[in-house]
Amino acid sequence: MSLSLDLAVESWPIAGSFTISRGSRTEAKVIVAHLKDGSHTGRGECVPYPRYGETVESVAEQIRGVDLEGLDRETLRKRLPAGAARNAIDCALWDLEAKRDGTSAADRCGHMVARPLETAYTISLGSPSDMASAAHRAGHNHVLKLKLGGEGDAERVRAVRAAMPHVPLIVDANESWSEHNILENMRACAESHVQLIEQPLPAGEDEMLREMPHVAPICADESLHTLADLDGLTGKYDAVNVKLDKAGGLTEALELVREARRRGYLIMIGCMVGTSLAMAPAVILAQDADVVDLDGPLLLARDRQPGLVYVGSLVEPPTPQLWG
Repeated sequence: MSLSLDLAVESWPIAGSFTISRGSRTEAKVIVAHLKDGSHTGRGECVPYPRYGETVESVAEQIRGVDLEGLDRETLRKRLPAGAARNAIDCALWDLEAKRDGTSAADRCGHMVARPLETAYTISLGSPSDMASAAHRAGHNHVLKLKLGGEGDAERVRAVRAAMPHVPLIVDANESWSEHNILENMRACAESHVQLIEQPLPAGEDEMLREMPHVAPICADESLHTLADLDGLTGKYDAVNVKLDKAGGLTEALELVREARRRGYLIMIGCMVGTSLAMAPAVILAQDADVVDLDGPLLLARDRQPGLVYVGSLVEPPTPQLWG
């Protein structure tokens, strides 16, 4: 049966604001692809990301322009490059297959029963005192992820650790550190027993990571998109952050996780700020991950319904009514 494809551009307000080293925003703009085969509809959500040259308009144009003739998940990988557009369509195909065949995406991925996962909760970049206060308010979460911004990060890390002496911490610099401050920031992370340091240096300017001691596992985010990027990480990174919008969908992400694990990397499954529809396939992907960072809906003022169920730090697997 022939496929038809529709899309919707949606805006979801963020609770307060979300701030990282590259700026601050108060809404999440997402695109939802709807794939129909006449009787069933599959959905996939993506988040266009300017850091990777994407806009809502460019991603929507890619989605509208995809050739639907004979489309399946493997032909999609040949027709679209990795990125948000391919992610939306790939996840819609997974959802459509599950609804059409009466199966589950978890089963197709080899997880007979998907389990709840403990996710980190993100503290936006701010002053040391503001981040310490935000961390204290979020203290019911079992793992906190601190967004950092370069200068002053040592003080930010120490302030949060003083406010929350026992909670596990991971930090995400979003490429904001440099050769001038990385050693100072690393020392602060070591003193504060940070468990993971995400993308400290800009992608393509991270060679010095080969030569310096790693006080905690260093995780590639902006430096890793697809399988093709793994070779360039050797000796620099200990972990990889796999995101569906970077990999271009669950199909590629599953292969990337398997190969990264085979090469000895720790696996982190992360997300952009989006709704539960974007997180749902990532929850399936994260079933065997070492670090889970799928708190996107928790950062929104409201989520789509039905959505994922979050109980404290745990996120439940998606129901078929949501996805998969």
